[in-house]
Amino acid sequence: MKPDLLNGEVRPTLIKMTLPMMLGIVSLMLFNVADSYFVSQLGTHQLAALGFTFPVSFTVISLSIGLSIGTSATIARLIGSDNASAARQLTTDNLLLTGLLMIAIAVVAIQVIDPLFRLLGADDELLPYIDQYMSVWFIGAVFYVLIMVSNSSLRATGDTRSAALLMGLSSILNMILDPIMIFGWGPVPALGIQGAALASVIAWGITAVCALINLYCNKGLLLLRIESPRAALQHWLMVMKIGFPAALSNMMTPISAAIMTAIVATHGAEAVAAFGVGNRLESLSLLANLALSMTLPPFISQNFGRGHIDRVRGAYLFAVKFAIIWQALIYLGLLLFAGGIGALFSDNDEVISLISLWLLIVPLGFGFQAVTFLTASSFNALHQPIRAMRISIFRLFCLYVPLGLLGNYIADLLGMFIGFVIANMCTAAMAYWWMNRYLNRL
Repeated sequence: MKPDLLNGEVRPTLIKMTLPMMLGIVSLMLFNVADSYFVSQLGTHQLAALGFTFPVSFTVISLSIGLSIGTSATIARLIGSDNASAARQLTTDNLLLTGLLMIAIAVVAIQVIDPLFRLLGADDELLPYIDQYMSVWFIGAVFYVLIMVSNSSLRATGDTRSAALLMGLSSILNMILDPIMIFGWGPVPALGIQGAALASVIAWGITAVCALINLYCNKGLLLLRIESPRAALQHWLMVMKIGFPAALSNMMTPISAAIMTAIVATHGAEAVAAFGVGNRLESLSLLANLALSMTLPPFISQNFGRGHIDRVRGAYLFAVKFAIIWQALIYLGLLLFAGGIGALFSDNDEVISLISLWLLIVPLGFGFQAVTFLTASSFNALHQPIRAMRISIFRLFCLYVPLGLLGNYIADLLGMFIGFVIANMCTAAMAYWWMNRYLNRL
């Protein structure tokens, strides 16, 4: 039974919505792990080529995340204000124009693969592999973005279960198709790294079709017509008003991470290895709150559209309390098994020691980091995307990077890690104060 976002009890409703999304996020992580694992079997050059594609593919992914945030916030507010017909038309117009945009991006991007990746530092040995992969990946990116936008439309109605199942379907299909397309099987020839891209595209294509059928047949959110080109453009601009700032905010994270990785590299390869492990552990540690950040916005947007500001405040306060308590428990678990966790990733004593140092300090700030991105998600849901973007800018470039650099200057990696924690604490305090001030005004 679909949760009632407007009348159901706040805490149970959010929990019921968040649990399926946790499984969906895990499936997306497995999607990327499968690609990396099977491509690594081809050789070092192919794996390096796959690594070079990350900045470009992440840009497209950031765009899709921004569109998803804008879609969810806009449709949920229309549903909350009891305007279902407008929600259906906006969903239809948004999916159509998103598809056209991604086709245009793919056509242009395929023409500039070589100069683009030369600019990123790829050499003549890697460029053929990159070209094989990205020439297929760009074509399939339209399906990936359609899935993301379709899922956000489902979440806007409160249906996170269907969204999670679609995410799981794409991951399962990719894991099945990867070895077949990469290494060949029966009549299917071995396509190498191009096979990895083709496996992703087929998985996304099938999942996108399933998502669109679900929106049309089961949810009644998809129409077979558009009102008018002008109305469609207006609807799309409504989504992009929130989606574009959200996409920019999402792109800031890898930029700041690249800056800090360059500083960590001055401490040697062992430090970079440990820092890389830490970044992967960070995503896993924040999994529950990342899922909550995807389910909180539709709840807030629907209630905002209906004028239920008390329920908006209750949902936000529950999210903040959950973030602090849950991440404190995660920190205790990481602390308890710190030595064993380091040994899972390396047999080098120095790397293990640095991973343990990271586990001792950096996760202390994860609860505050979760409060920060949950607040940004809430501002997007309240149709305040610029406030959300300011939070991200403030955290990353006013505190996180400067305090990390200052800490590194004073006390090397120990100081850098402490700087990260202080940055997260200060940003969370500012974000929490700003959100409460805004809600009081409402």
